[in-house]
Amino acid sequence: MRWRLIGPFRGGRTVAITGIPGNSNVFYMAANNGGVWKTTDAGWTWIPIFDDQGTGSIGALAAAPSKPEVIYVGSGEGLRRPDLSVGDGMYKSTDGGQTWQHLGLRDAQQISSILVDPKDPNRVFVAALGHPYGPNAERGVFRSLDGGATWEKVLSKDENTGAVDLVFDPRNAQTIYGVMWASRRPPWTTGGSYGAAGSGLYKSVDGGKTWRELTKGLPFGTDLGRIGLAIAPSDPSRMYALVQSTKAGGVYRSEDAGESWQRVNSEERVYGRGDDFACVRVHPKDRDTIFIANTSTYRSSDSGRSFTAIKGAPGGDDYHTIWVNPDDPKIIALASDQGATISVNGGTSWSSWYNQPTAQFYHVITDNQFPYWVYGGQQESGSAGVASRSDFGAITFRDWYPVGVEEYGYVAPDPLNPNLIYGGKVTKFDRVTGQTQDVSPVVLRTGKYRFNRTAPLMFSPADPHALYLGSNVLFKTTDGGNSWQTISPDLTREEPGVPSSLGPFVEADPAKGKHRGVIYSLAASPREKDLIWAGTDDGLIHVTRDGGKSWQNVTPSDLTPWSKVAQLDASHFDANTVYAAVNRFRVDDLHPYVYRTHDGGKTWKLVTNGIAEDEPVNSVREDPVRKGLLFAGTERTVYFSTDDGDHWQSLRLNLPPSSIRDLVVHGDDVVVGTHGRSFWILDNVTPLRQLTDPVIASAAYLFAPQVTYRIRRNNSTDTPLPPEISAGQNPPDGAMIDYWLKSASSDEVSVEILDSSGKLVRRFSSVDKSDAPDPKGLNVPAYWIRPERTVSTAAGMHRFVWDLHYPPPAALDRDYPISAIFQDTPLYPLGASVVPGTYTVKFTAGGKSYTQPLTIKMDPRVKTSADDLEVQFNLEMKIVDAMKRDYDALMQIRSLRAKLKELRPSVDAKAQAGIDNLEQNVTVVEGATAEYGATYLSTPVGRSLEHLNSGLASLLTAVDSADTAPTTQSVATFAEVERALEEQLKRWGEIQSKDIPALNQQLKQAGVAEIRLQGERAK
Repeated sequence: MRWRLIGPFRGGRTVAITGIPGNSNVFYMAANNGGVWKTTDAGWTWIPIFDDQGTGSIGALAAAPSKPEVIYVGSGEGLRRPDLSVGDGMYKSTDGGQTWQHLGLRDAQQISSILVDPKDPNRVFVAALGHPYGPNAERGVFRSLDGGATWEKVLSKDENTGAVDLVFDPRNAQTIYGVMWASRRPPWTTGGSYGAAGSGLYKSVDGGKTWRELTKGLPFGTDLGRIGLAIAPSDPSRMYALVQSTKAGGVYRSEDAGESWQRVNSEERVYGRGDDFACVRVHPKDRDTIFIANTSTYRSSDSGRSFTAIKGAPGGDDYHTIWVNPDDPKIIALASDQGATISVNGGTSWSSWYNQPTAQFYHVITDNQFPYWVYGGQQESGSAGVASRSDFGAITFRDWYPVGVEEYGYVAPDPLNPNLIYGGKVTKFDRVTGQTQDVSPVVLRTGKYRFNRTAPLMFSPADPHALYLGSNVLFKTTDGGNSWQTISPDLTREEPGVPSSLGPFVEADPAKGKHRGVIYSLAASPREKDLIWAGTDDGLIHVTRDGGKSWQNVTPSDLTPWSKVAQLDASHFDANTVYAAVNRFRVDDLHPYVYRTHDGGKTWKLVTNGIAEDEPVNSVREDPVRKGLLFAGTERTVYFSTDDGDHWQSLRLNLPPSSIRDLVVHGDDVVVGTHGRSFWILDNVTPLRQLTDPVIASAAYLFAPQVTYRIRRNNSTDTPLPPEISAGQNPPDGAMIDYWLKSASSDEVSVEILDSSGKLVRRFSSVDKSDAPDPKGLNVPAYWIRPERTVSTAAGMHRFVWDLHYPPPAALDRDYPISAIFQDTPLYPLGASVVPGTYTVKFTAGGKSYTQPLTIKMDPRVKTSADDLEVQFNLEMKIVDAMKRDYDALMQIRSLRAKLKELRPSVDAKAQAGIDNLEQNVTVVEGATAEYGATYLSTPVGRSLEHLNSGLASLLTAVDSADTAPTTQSVATFAEVERALEEQLKRWGEIQSKDIPALNQQLKQAGVAEIRLQGERAK
């Protein structure tokens, strides 16, 4: 089993970015929860290079100036956002990102800045911001002199103040500036982070051994927040600072290397939202030109007095980091909430961020279409609906679109109308008109109702007319949002209080901690329409069994205030069973919490055995088919349990590390919404539904295949999209056959497909000879070609895909079709497509065979009758049979001509005349290669075996061009081609029965060995 990315390819929040001064095409960037990426073509394409590491949350990266293949990465996004993620310390690569090693500082959680000495790649400084939701010791400025092998804390204040920015003096790397920032996120989501006394700007002139604070002209005390710092390379005495302050925020400038400062700009558009934006950079050759990142990227040419936006859009792209190439200042790289973008012409134009699958989703949902679509609200961008399978072979820009939902909203597709999609708080998107209507129960906020950024919205699985929305109360509509009912009282805690983790920062809260929560999760029972569970972000769980008339508090006894009930899932098997994913990250607790009740909430059990101790759980879902099979999404990956949560195992497989904010089970698939790597699907989890201890103990096992739908691999008739166009992956085009080998097999392992009568359809074996083409002989690049599908003999779980075709026909010419997909294009022509029905899979290993039934159904969008599909199949099989007879005859003829050529020099004139006569006769039957634009049937050459083989291949393509009965003309054409083939085979038979014996007689008289023919078959 493997996860597959479906997109969307629309970038998400990115803070870390850097280029390589000596190589203008190479850049590295890191999405906040999407890992590290590299481009070698200035942003035209990006490749992930960090996917096998322990975290995807990145806040900083740096390439060593003296040795750019040495890269340092600091994990933890380094922002004080309500949807933030944390990391697990420092990483290093010495080979440009091919391999990585962990360097410690695991408890720093958020690393905001990295400095590497310009001349020494082993001398590194790190700004560790520390825990975002609580105090900790591992924060401040750390220094390593041995490439990260060891670290020394060289600047610190206290357990509440961390380091956020670092810069070197360009003249002397012993002079370092560091920024300290005292901040903390509260457990509630209203407002930003809170500050406290402790923030400040510091300078060291002895390589970090000692530091002194620079204060002259700057805000101070509790009025000073985050500072972004920059030094002019052309004049290091000129410095700039972007300062967060309630009373005196703005752009500051220093002319004396930071000793004194003057505010030169106080525009909020430039300095505002200091929690998010604090990047200022100076043009490497002009000390008066600076760049600042905010909702737009701004440039000033007058030392910061005035600014002009050079990159941005209405709604706010939200830029975080700017990198300017010191050798060529026209090359600028930006990291933004939309992803990474690069300009090579000073900002006149920019590379696209629609090539980065780093979207941040809060939730995921699927609809009831076939193939189904996947939906979610994307942080900073809006929303996306993405096809789980494209009709064009790969999931590209043609297969997704916005659905009118706010960036952090739930999406709720109407189960009765696939063209209506609800979302947010609430909107209704009409796919037909493209219009989005506001149908919120609260048009204007009056304070009566409280909403979180992400409010739960869902249709009842037991009543498809009922749509629910969570606020501090629960709303219900049964008429598509035209009217709403309030069906609950306030279900949150009256006084949740202030958690101790907030510490002294509560003093910065205008409400002094007097906050209440909201309903954060809902679970409407699939068994009983009046049974609804509701969880709050301040740590309560309620249930109603009468559609909201009365509610019961069933909160687990150990759930403390501000324990966010991130998700609830009501059982498909038992009305008294519900599962709860509880996330206590916002009270500085990274432990996993999954609760289970089987008695309607009277008692709860914590079930997390097997989940890593530092992975908060965001989502838990019950499989609707196998009771006790659960899936959980954590801040790092996905887990599964086959015993109702008592024991968990990782299901990461090839999934990159990212925050799994939500997951759903759709049919046989698990679909996840990540908060940094877009949507992923694990196709066909039916083996997990069958996984038991006896299966694992067996020497070999064949799992029952899922019901398989016959769907065309690619309907495109256009030129293929180039590989540089970003694309998600379609599910396998065929039947997925899963088997288990306890140990590696030294014997042959085979997979056979039998039809309902027991007749062999296809056979695959571990000893099959490779059919991989030689790239040197291809007329297209090898990157188009699908890798061979082989039957593995290795120990473990295996998935083999059969493409639902009979063996390929005996074609003289095989090629790759225009319906090509990057790295997934099979050689054509394919064999006849199997008809829907019941088949048998036979798996043989270790001398023992196992069988399972396989049901194949037609694509439900195809309305062709079973009889017409049978007619199509029969004609295709007839064409394939004709091609075989044609091919076998051609192989005999070619063998004959080779023998004649070999005999000619060794026979007398009379025998040579016989050879010439025979050669002439077989040449007419064989014909010549059918070139492009060849004419068939109407000339002797057009009726030759070579032309007929080509014509039959073309006819097979025409008959198989759609899932429908063959046209009248196709049937008639085959009849005519078949008659021509019979004529040629008859003539060939006559040559075999008359001409060859006559020549053999002459050869015998001349004392030469007679000609004996053997049939050959193309491989």
